Amino acid sequence: MKVIVRGDRSGVFYGELGARCDREVELKDARRIWCWYGATTLSQLANSGLDQKKSRVCEPVKSILILDAIEVIPCTEQAIANLEGAPEWKA
Repeated sequence: MKVIVRGDRSGVFYGELGARCDREVELKDARRIWCWYGATTLSQLANSGLDQKKSRVCEPVKSILILDAIEVIPCTEQAIANLEGAPEWKA
């Protein structure tokens, strides 16, 4: 299942849900969403996606263990297509 995860301090991530135990969440093929436009909440982001031109979505990593997860939101097919099509933001 593809999800959005909000960490208490670590930020916002998109990826394939792996393991979950309490506040620890493993994501596979994960992308950090550094900042986004086109959605006012993470719920809207998980439903509709973001403005690909203005938002900053980092390149994917094979896996990441998020230790401070406070939200895990399943994504719709529309959001999945949008987030996976977002260009990689690099400095």
